[in-house]
Amino acid sequence: MISETLPRRLTGTPTLSVRGLTKRFNRKIAVNDLDLDLFPGEVYGLIGPNGAGKTTLMEMMVGAEMPTLGEVWIDGESFRQSQSGQSQNSPLIQRCIGFLPDDYPLYDDLTVWQYLDYFARLYGVRQRRDRLYEILDLVQLTPKRNSLTTTLSRGMKQRLGLARTIIHQPSLLVLDEPVSGLDPVARMEFRDIIKTLQKSGMTILISSHVLSDLADFCTTIGIMELGHLVESAPLEELYRRLSRQQIFITTLGDVDELAGLLDQQACVVSQVRVGKQEIQVEFAGDAIAAGELLRSLMAHPLPICQFNHTREDLETIFLKHLDHKQVS
Repeated sequence: MISETLPRRLTGTPTLSVRGLTKRFNRKIAVNDLDLDLFPGEVYGLIGPNGAGKTTLMEMMVGAEMPTLGEVWIDGESFRQSQSGQSQNSPLIQRCIGFLPDDYPLYDDLTVWQYLDYFARLYGVRQRRDRLYEILDLVQLTPKRNSLTTTLSRGMKQRLGLARTIIHQPSLLVLDEPVSGLDPVARMEFRDIIKTLQKSGMTILISSHVLSDLADFCTTIGIMELGHLVESAPLEELYRRLSRQQIFITTLGDVDELAGLLDQQACVVSQVRVGKQEIQVEFAGDAIAAGELLRSLMAHPLPICQFNHTREDLETIFLKHLDHKQVS
């Protein structure tokens, strides 16, 4: 568990701050004493096994679930609830939040335009017509504006749900499994939209089991287990600390000579031959150090025909983390 305030990764006032956030259901603790800061322009990927507490955490952040203990601030303003679970906040703070749950409603008897216009009216969006065209263009649904929501594909419905969530231009966007069940093309389209929103300065918290997608656009990753936030760090820092790097080197010359040269390199942790002319190296340096290794090898007359620097991906890091916890 991360018990102290997490280090600030970005500058400025946090869009979202939570301190000591805890949720108990009878004797079960779903979220346990959690602290977190999210800053403007940050895309925070929340990962963890089923039952880790991700959805409960998100619901408390947006006011859909009342915490047992702890506090939430949105744009510096305390996010309060009554004992009945009803929000006691001003309409202004409600406008700062956009929440897309895993199961969101679509009204079958409305067209895409009518659906978005309905929510735009609820939020009091000014210049609604211009805003609707703008948002339809962003989610690539302009040609479908007069279609009934029931005629949309799953990917289009997800994009429509996102459009509804950001129609009022919130500063904090919370997405719970938004790409669940989507095909690769639909996931790619969704990723592109998230990147556009990030560039606008929106703060985004997203949970997903498709870790390759998160690695593509998240700036920060948090790992939850049994209600605890056990890791929270910039993505590149996680790669640096937890991802094993490997280099596959192939020579057309003497492989024993190549092995001897690699033995002289401080960043080479170990090496193993994986073919007659190829060596797999476990590497402890960064990309610059890998470049220096290649330059050092090229300084010798030994012909190098392949130098492939790879690192374990986010999914591998996560699975290794779970295996380590289970063993310990």
